[in-house]
Amino acid sequence: MELLIILGISVIALLFAGLYLIPNVLKRDQGTPAMQEISNAIKQGAEAFLRRQNKTIAYLAFALACVIYILYAFVRAHNDHDPASASSLALWTTLSFVLGAACSVASGYMGMWVAIRSNIRTASAARTSMNGALQTALRGGAVSGFFVVALSLLGVAGLFAIVNAMNVTDDVTKIPLLIVGYGFGASFVALFAQLGGGIFTKAADVGADLVGKVEAGIPEDDPRNPAVIADLVGDNVGDCAGRGADLFESTAAENIGAMILAAGLYKANAAYFQSNNLALIGVILFPLVARAFGIIASMIGIMTVKTNETEDPMKALNRGYFITAFIAMIGFFIASRWLLGEQYYLNFFLCGVIGVLASVAFVYITQYYTEYTYKPVKSIAEASQTGPATNIIAGIAVGMESTGYPILVIGIAIVSAYFLGLHSGLQDAGLFGTAVATMGMLATAAYILAMDTFGPITDNAGGIVEMSHQPDSVREKTDRLDSVGNTTKALTKGYAVGSAALAAFLLFGAYMDEIKNYVPSFDKVINLNKPEVFVGALFGAVLVYLFSSLAIKAVGKAAYAIINNVREQFRNNPGIMAGTSKPDYGQCVDIATKSALQKMVLPGLLVVAMTVGTGLVFKWIYYAGGQLPSGASGAEVVGGFLMSGTITGILMALFLNNGGGAWDNAKKFIETGAYGGKKSDPHKAAVVGDTVGDPFKDTAGPSLHVLIKLLSTLTLVLAPLFI
Repeated sequence: MELLIILGISVIALLFAGLYLIPNVLKRDQGTPAMQEISNAIKQGAEAFLRRQNKTIAYLAFALACVIYILYAFVRAHNDHDPASASSLALWTTLSFVLGAACSVASGYMGMWVAIRSNIRTASAARTSMNGALQTALRGGAVSGFFVVALSLLGVAGLFAIVNAMNVTDDVTKIPLLIVGYGFGASFVALFAQLGGGIFTKAADVGADLVGKVEAGIPEDDPRNPAVIADLVGDNVGDCAGRGADLFESTAAENIGAMILAAGLYKANAAYFQSNNLALIGVILFPLVARAFGIIASMIGIMTVKTNETEDPMKALNRGYFITAFIAMIGFFIASRWLLGEQYYLNFFLCGVIGVLASVAFVYITQYYTEYTYKPVKSIAEASQTGPATNIIAGIAVGMESTGYPILVIGIAIVSAYFLGLHSGLQDAGLFGTAVATMGMLATAAYILAMDTFGPITDNAGGIVEMSHQPDSVREKTDRLDSVGNTTKALTKGYAVGSAALAAFLLFGAYMDEIKNYVPSFDKVINLNKPEVFVGALFGAVLVYLFSSLAIKAVGKAAYAIINNVREQFRNNPGIMAGTSKPDYGQCVDIATKSALQKMVLPGLLVVAMTVGTGLVFKWIYYAGGQLPSGASGAEVVGGFLMSGTITGILMALFLNNGGGAWDNAKKFIETGAYGGKKSDPHKAAVVGDTVGDPFKDTAGPSLHVLIKLLSTLTLVLAPLFI
């Protein structure tokens, strides 16, 4: 019954996206021939980049799948506590990895496919109606949201059903351990998708802004700028395909982690569940059922969004979000009472409510630090009056300050959910309470991703309107939507960090449970007082800094090449600035593509290599030292590595995301006419600050969301090798 509900709602979501939302968007007007010409150039560039990127990712994923199979089947010794035979464990771990990787690619591509067809229709709708433009962009973005969430549920629930039907193991509680590779495959692909797309989009954006706005003094998205098409392409491959893969791996990894903890909960309270006729499968699948009800809530929320010509579009989006959150809480109530029993369900329902409220809090906190209606962004704009240096100083300070409230929310959510679970009446339910809170935060994921993809769609729409020389009244509408899109992209990043933080605690608990399964004597404690564990924690922290450095430097090097190309085109072809000849847009697209594909590999491989290397080296040291009581096993050291890397990654991601978003909207605030408006010295200073923030908020920051969860899924999959 539970599986049918999960699979049924997931299929309904795919049908809703494929048979209603996509036709609803595609039937809308595509504007003038000039608008279509620009849209087609964006579409061709985005699809060409994604084909080349996915080909590179496929090679890397295939190589890693082979390594995983060899390690499990031939290198690792069989453990009596393994969930299945060595051959079955190797086969299903590898198959789930491949399936997770494939679904991650598909969800990212599908979101971008619709987005690059929604931009032209949003631009055209803006000529007549703000509501039409808003709904076109949001519904185009919602396709990505529903595909991501539905595919993650279908993949995990489908794998669970197949493994169970084939009797791979006679213990149903062990099935999640066989399919942890699904989350790892999703995380692995998401890291490269986010890195590659982020490097592409920000290299083009920085190049377009510095030469176009600052040096040439031409407006944003001016058709005379050779990098403008690459910039618009980048919005799609970074913010649509990259973020789609990011949130797909979030939902997939957390689903499996929650199932592992649910299995442990059932084992610890078997007598209660059996006496109340609560099935084992129902308890294990509870997280997926609750998430499935969240899909229904998101459908209703999307359909309620509408606005008028004078209302702030952000208010309309917020209304839809609150409706989604409220209905999601009702879904949690139903799932908790049904699958966890009438005696103890209330505490777990409240854990889900805490997760939903935490997501709302993150939305508001992110808006406060990144919208120009509030003090932090206005302080950066004010600092721009004295030049780029003070703008950058103010932006860094705002980014650092912005870590405070989110960490407070995360702390309150984790502690309160843990204690609600601990005092629910069930044994060992504290960690499961935090898992339920994470599911609550992810219940609105489809709507949140719709708002995220709304951002690049409206950004592209504004570019199409500018490049096709539409009237100022149309550009004013798309500018309003673009400003809202900047905020929705920023709040989605905040939401992603928040969910990553809750999920990291969830997945850390799942890691401890997995080690306990393989080594029953393990007391589920990571002791930082052991020198090996402390060193492992240092390695985890420094990984975040090395990874961020590589990502930011990659943008700088790619932007350097694009800046030189744009300058060269202006210098060699004076007709570009005169408007008598067109620039060669393809050169900048090609430069950004090659740079992104070359530079995305090293940071991704660094994450895998450092994690695996730390576990294997300290495992060897442990056994070489005769397993001294004071020593730490490879699994313990990796636990410290995971814990420290996660904490450092959360803080760094918040700093990079919010600082970059604040710089961006400080520039937008000045462009509304403040401090001299466009082309003024404060505006030029704000553009410089924005270009500093670009690789922060759209490359390194979002990639850290993935890194946090990749560390967790990687350690879950390879934990048996570290024992």
